Parts: sequence; structure tokens; C-alpha cells
Amino acid sequence: MIAPSESVRVACEAADGCEPVYATDGAAGADLRAHLREPLDIPPRQRVRVPTGVRIALPVGFEAQVRPRSGLADRFGVTVLNAPGTIDSDYRGEIQVILVNLGEETFRIHPGDRIAQLIVAPITRALFHSGPLSDTLRGHGGFGSTGA
Repeated sequence: MIAPSESVRVACEAADGCEPVYATDGAAGADLRAHLREPLDIPPRQRVRVPTGVRIALPVGFEAQVRPRSGLADRFGVTVLNAPGTIDSDYRGEIQVILVNLGEETFRIHPGDRIAQLIVAPITRALFHSGPLSDTLRGHGGFGSTGA
């Protein structure tokens, strides 16, 4: 949990609010909703950018991740294209979700539909240095090299 001094500030484009909401006490992700004036169709094998009306201010040292909703993926083949999408602590623009329809039928998004989840997580920044790498048993083995 983020300490009270590290809360996430939210600004909404909608007069009636659009804050991300956790569906249950045990939910890791807060639901993001479509901020639309009218329904939006996603034809099969097409993608759309869906506004949420949400802008956030994260504390330094945190990121927000936009992730798919499993129900949309399972029932309709609709998922977040760049999952997880990363929102940096210095970004103040509207969160938009790139949805792709991998299903066989057109999928309709209605205003207010839950379209994705927002996860807030701490980040670790690495210090990158040039130089030789240590040897490992795996070495240069890439995709499938461990037998899986």
C-alpha cells in the first residue's frame, strides 16, 4: 500500500467523476472506464485508443501499469495491445488505453464500460555500465534454449 504521504492524485475529465475504483477489497488493479460520448466499435483484428478521462500524479519512484481485464480477453478476445502499458511518474496527460480485438466479431464499447485495470507499483532504476559480462551456463541461448 502506498503511504498516505505518497498518495496518487487523480484529475477527471468527467463532471460525474472517473476515478479508478477497486472492485473488491482484494483487487490488485483498479478499474479504468471508457470515457466516451457514444458507443465505439472495434472490428475484428483492429485496434482503437480509448480515452478514460483520468489523469494522475504518481509519486516519484512509482509507475502505473495499464493491464487487460481477463473477462474481456476470455469472452471476447479483447485485450490491451501494449500490455502492460507504463505510465511514468512525470506524465500528466490523460490515460488512454489501446484495445485490440483479437476475436471474430465486432466488439462494442459503451460509455462507462470497464476496459482495463490500473496497477500502481514501485520501480527500481538500474545503473547501466559498459563492460564485459559474466559467463553463465545458459550463455547466448535465447528463445526455447532451456527446453521449454
